[in-house]
Amino acid sequence: MNWGRLQPLRAIAAANTSLSAIGDAASSVSTVETMLQLPRLYPILDPACFPDAAGMFAAAEQLAAAGCTLLQYRNKSGNARRMLEDARELKVRLGESVKLIMNDRADLCLAAGFDGLHVGQDDLSGESARRIIGSDLWLGVSTHNPEQLADADKTSADYLAIGPVFATTSKVNPDPVVGLDGVRRARELTRKPLVAIGGITRANACSVIDAGADTVAVISDLLRDPGKSAEEFLRVLG
Repeated sequence: MNWGRLQPLRAIAAANTSLSAIGDAASSVSTVETMLQLPRLYPILDPACFPDAAGMFAAAEQLAAAGCTLLQYRNKSGNARRMLEDARELKVRLGESVKLIMNDRADLCLAAGFDGLHVGQDDLSGESARRIIGSDLWLGVSTHNPEQLADADKTSADYLAIGPVFATTSKVNPDPVVGLDGVRRARELTRKPLVAIGGITRANACSVIDAGADTVAVISDLLRDPGKSAEEFLRVLG
């Protein structure tokens, strides 16, 4: 054996291993750096909570003026034409200052020029939704237990939602409450941004963040004086 020739080969192998490790580390850093940075407060606008569309649009403008930069439009009972009209009006009124997420409807998300889509367990699968909206738009997936969250974590979803954390009146047939322990368990199962939803108020929002959520999604506790309520939420959440 020519040991003189073997030493350089070992040096090359070691160098390649080091470069591979550096590449893996850089890839990991890149993944972390490109992960979504969601705002602490994620308001959800549901037309069913307002007397008319004008009231919803006014609430949206008040939320934006208070500092909200992410809003979801959720309409479980409207027809597609009305939903698209509402979505486009929200886009016109809020402009580029607010990221707009469409609930459930990938087709309307694209037609309205929204920034992302949020799907639930009874909607399109995460990957089916991704194929429709493409790679540039945000994708969120709702989950209600550790098994669903672990499955959603394997998809290309940009963020995951867990809930209901507390009892909620915003759904007709809500899933079982997961509590703060459910949020903690969800945090253990994913590195993706975690949105907590369900019965969250100004009084309990900090406990939800402390349990591991990055963001709280809120419906009911923003309905009364949306602008002032949002300001109080943002102040509490820091």
